[in-house]
Amino acid sequence: MNRRTKWLAGGVLALTMVGAGVGIGLAETNPEAGDEAEGTDSDQPLTGTDRERAEAAALDSVGGGTVIETEIGDDGAAYGVEIRRDDGSQVEVNLDESFTVIGTEADDD
Repeated sequence: MNRRTKWLAGGVLALTMVGAGVGIGLAETNPEAGDEAEGTDSDQPLTGTDRERAEAAALDSVGGGTVIETEIGDDGAAYGVEIRRDDGSQVEVNLDESFTVIGTEADDD
């Protein structure tokens, strides 16, 4: 192989690797591409006023307890709040963008 062919082959390989990396990155951030559409967790905690509003709505809906975690975009909801009830059970409360409860489920984690 001459020098020019080696450079050309190296360039093609590099472009292929960059293209594959971009494709993987787009697939991971595209909600229509898989996991996000199925409701995987973002694990990004709520902060500030949004956290206060979500906690208040969630606690009110389950009759009290202790908030142990909050998340943005959890399981297809705008917000998720995990609560430990006084009896020790845990429940996850899902809220929409207006902090309205749209569902609750037992949290086995």
